[in-house]
Amino acid sequence: MRNFVVDSELNGASVTRVKICGITNARDARAAIDLGTAALGFNFYEKSPRAISPAAAWKIRQTLPKEVQAVGVFVDWKPAAVLALAAALELSAVQLHGDEAPGDAAFCARKVAVIKAFRVGKGFSMAEFGKFRNVSWFLLDGERAGQYGGTGRTTNWDLARKAAARRPIILAGGLTPENVAAAILAVRPYAVDVASGVEWRPGKKDHGKMREFFREVERVNWELRRGKEVMK
Repeated sequence: MRNFVVDSELNGASVTRVKICGITNARDARAAIDLGTAALGFNFYEKSPRAISPAAAWKIRQTLPKEVQAVGVFVDWKPAAVLALAAALELSAVQLHGDEAPGDAAFCARKVAVIKAFRVGKGFSMAEFGKFRNVSWFLLDGERAGQYGGTGRTTNWDLARKAAARRPIILAGGLTPENVAAAILAVRPYAVDVASGVEWRPGKKDHGKMREFFREVERVNWELRRGKEVMK
């Protein structure tokens, strides 16, 4: 799988990358790496069932191959604290998954790549993207009141496709081995992000489901590449 953070190709690329989020242990991290993940997400939101301590994340971080990116997930942290932990853990990117202000994202973006997540509900507008000019990617997630990610709800694929035509979009929200191929075909995102869809319980990955998820992503990537070659 191609590098998640430094690859400059956007949505015209023939490869949709995979980010496995909610990693809490080395065994799951290794399984995701062996399957070809481009990035691993470590959730530092203390109320999440997938929360991990900085110390535990560092132990896993030290074992990662250089080509695999480590992404820290934060919900409404002070930007200085985000940067301090990003530096200590040598994170490749930070994912701001709360209600962070554009200024907070810009502050973080001076030092590290930033993913700004949005919970896409009925009142969501793509005009929100214009407020965050310094971020590298936008992540679109399903919405559930009082919950920051891991909802198991799909996001609005029609809106996501429109966004992906102009922006580097990471598609999250309710993705599973059963629907990820359809999601990629519908949205053509830069990457897909999955947590609950490949778990047997929160924070513990089902390695069989992960294999199926990657198999479907590989299959649809191959089909899209083949289609482009035929059209040349």
